[in-house]
Formats: sequence, C-alpha cells, structure tokens
Amino acid sequence: MTPEQLRTLCLSFNAAVEDFPFNPETSVFKVLGKLFALTNLAGSPLTVNLKCDPDDAVRLRGEHPGLIVPGYHMNKRHWNTVTVGGGLPDRLVRELVEDSYDLVVAGLPRAERLRLDRP
Repeated sequence: MTPEQLRTLCLSFNAAVEDFPFNPETSVFKVLGKLFALTNLAGSPLTVNLKCDPDDAVRLRGEHPGLIVPGYHMNKRHWNTVTVGGGLPDRLVRELVEDSYDLVVAGLPRAERLRLDRP
C-alpha cells in the first residue's frame, strides 16, 4: 500500500478528515474530532498508529512481530503501530484501519453514530 492509498483509505470513511495539529508532516485522521489514525505519509518505512481492541492488539503483535508493535507515543494497551507495505497484506491493513475507525465511532454519542449511519 502506498502513502496515497493509505491517505485515500483513511478519508473514505463517513465524516473522516485529515488534520495537522502537531506539524506539517504528521497526518492525523479524525472522525468528528476523534483521532483514528496517525501517520507520517512521507516516512520510511510507512507506519500508521491505529486504535485496536486490547485483546486483538496483543494477538496481532504476536502474529506479526516487528510489523505490528505497541503504539508509538500512544496508549500501548489500545493502540498499535502498523508498518504498511512491510510484508503485511494490504487487505489486513485495510481491515485494521476500518477497525480503528469503528472503535472510535463506537465511543461517540448515539446521535452522532446514527448520523454517521453506524448504530
């Protein structure tokens, strides 16, 4: 997956926006003000921080050592840093991005979830 494909994927979800609150290099993808993905699209290797269910986070780290690690500068229980294009199938990366988005949306108030068509 290329940086542009990752960016396009993150922006493909309802109400997703790209923001640069930290610096011009760090893309922060949010849904209704809540972060679901954080990456430096020019980074090498390309990595992205994604929210993850704590049990799934530990399992994924065990299944993909070195490619999925505890979230860099994030809560290590709930966030993973995923190396994109480093041997992980694009399909898995897409699923992890969508799972991150869904977890963030699940924490939003019901009215906002309904507005996003994600009850």
